[in-house]
Amino acid sequence: MKKKSTRTAGSTTSGSPGPGGWADRPWTRSYGPGVPASPALPEGSLVDLMDRSVRRYGSKTALEFFGARTSYRELGTQISRAAAGLQKLGLKAGDRVALVMPNCPQHVVAFHAALRLGAVVVEHNPLYTDRELRHQFEDHGAVVAIVWDKAVERVRQLPADVRLRTIVSVELIPEMPLAQRLALRLPVTAARKSRAALTVGKGDQHGGPAPAVRPVLPWRELLNAGELRKRHPRPAAGDLAVLQYTSGTTGLPKAAMLSHANLQANAAQGRAWVPGLQDGRETVYAVLPMFHAYGLTLCMTFALSIGAKLVLFPKFDVDLVLKAMRKSPATFLPAVPPIYDRIAAAAAGRGIGLESIRFSISGAMNLPASTVDTWEKATGGYLIEGYGLTETSPIAIGNPFGPTRKPGTVGVPFPLTDIRVVDPKNTALDRAPGDEGELLIRGPQVFAGYWNRPEETEDALLDGGWFRTGDIVSVDDDYFVTIRDRIKELIITGGFNVSPSEVEDVLATFAGVAEVSVVGLPRPGGGEDVVAAVVPIPGTTLDPDSLLAFARKNLTAYKVPRRVVVLDSLPRSLIGKVLRREIRDTLVAER
Repeated sequence: MKKKSTRTAGSTTSGSPGPGGWADRPWTRSYGPGVPASPALPEGSLVDLMDRSVRRYGSKTALEFFGARTSYRELGTQISRAAAGLQKLGLKAGDRVALVMPNCPQHVVAFHAALRLGAVVVEHNPLYTDRELRHQFEDHGAVVAIVWDKAVERVRQLPADVRLRTIVSVELIPEMPLAQRLALRLPVTAARKSRAALTVGKGDQHGGPAPAVRPVLPWRELLNAGELRKRHPRPAAGDLAVLQYTSGTTGLPKAAMLSHANLQANAAQGRAWVPGLQDGRETVYAVLPMFHAYGLTLCMTFALSIGAKLVLFPKFDVDLVLKAMRKSPATFLPAVPPIYDRIAAAAAGRGIGLESIRFSISGAMNLPASTVDTWEKATGGYLIEGYGLTETSPIAIGNPFGPTRKPGTVGVPFPLTDIRVVDPKNTALDRAPGDEGELLIRGPQVFAGYWNRPEETEDALLDGGWFRTGDIVSVDDDYFVTIRDRIKELIITGGFNVSPSEVEDVLATFAGVAEVSVVGLPRPGGGEDVVAAVVPIPGTTLDPDSLLAFARKNLTAYKVPRRVVVLDSLPRSLIGKVLRREIRDTLVAER
């Protein structure tokens, strides 16, 4: 039995981290073979990262999209031309550039082109509703938006008081090989369906108020300005690079400020974690959306920093993945548990081998042991679980790729990363190994704060650079971390964070709703379902199907409740606060 104890932050008793965390980083003893405890971090910005890769891997394939390939040298040229086009539009250092695209070559080019001018990239889910886009554009004030053509109309509908000046429209089909472009024009149902999923059609046009007068520039015209002059302002390592929106405990999503140094450090930490990688010879599958922090770092920066071939998928499609495996077999696959399950099952059913995949890392939700077993039998490689948050760029903790891993835990801190486990009500009190407490993280990947949210930044970042994760964890004698619970009431569904308050704000506007509380109910395979508990206005009858239809018009699909439960009243505390935990426990018990 472990000895239970709580000590003050100033304690130097063995087994307690003290105010600086575990200063000697004892978890490094559990690192996989060849993983350095203190790797050197690259100097400069993400511009320098891209320049190094173009220089080192010029003739090698950087991007593959439906079989069409772009070399690192060609990618560097496209980035330069796009940067020159953005500069011609008046983009300056510090301006925000909104990206509203799925995974595609233009996404990669636009991301690095904006950074080259010292601008700040803001990532958006292209399936966001008008309401969700409006909140974020009002918050970050982007002057240029580079947008998938299927989402252009939604961005054009933003009101006149939004600062946005110019929209650049991106088409996916021109980036595909000629044979596939021609096939999409065939007068058959399958071709029409595939084409409609990739480009704008009649269903993407909608009415509404006349949009603000903003020019829409085709992507190809953005590249017509020639290459960027060699002498231009370059961002410094500490400059802001990305605003990445994340749901908080209350209210609407807020933007985490990630610097060039944060993102470059996390890419380098990831590289150090997998010493078996061969620079310039790996193939990474981008099945994760790059507008999500997980996909952004693992694909947009980490993969390109090691000269990998990045195979891009506009969305996860098991058929496309297995087709790509025949021509460009993956060697490194970052994903989430349901994706591993679906690929493994489909590959086994079709007799397609997965043995090329040596390394796989799972995040965003619990990794079931059954998924690990099935995947590792299919590939012969490792599948390990990691932990991170948008605020940590995102990876902070991971299981080793090797025999020291511990399934059921999220692993040990990454190189150059410190942790503490503290009393959540008094962060000056550290917990000993075995005791549960709130996880604090410090490292070069920890963000600078929340955009335009000084009070929330002050709450999240403590003296000494410690970030409060809001997660309750325990640490065993080998310093492996196990997630126990969350202080924050975020719902994690499909790898995405959902703010209950945001969903409640939408549902509360539906006719007949008196009160609403949104909770997450655990799924057997990991993650949660969004469920709404609703109290109707007295004397009215509430139709759950109509409420869900209303939600689908105003929320991205993953935020829409899977179920509506009609109640007579909501449980409240003595001060009138709705007790979400009690609602959740009741609904779980009634399953």
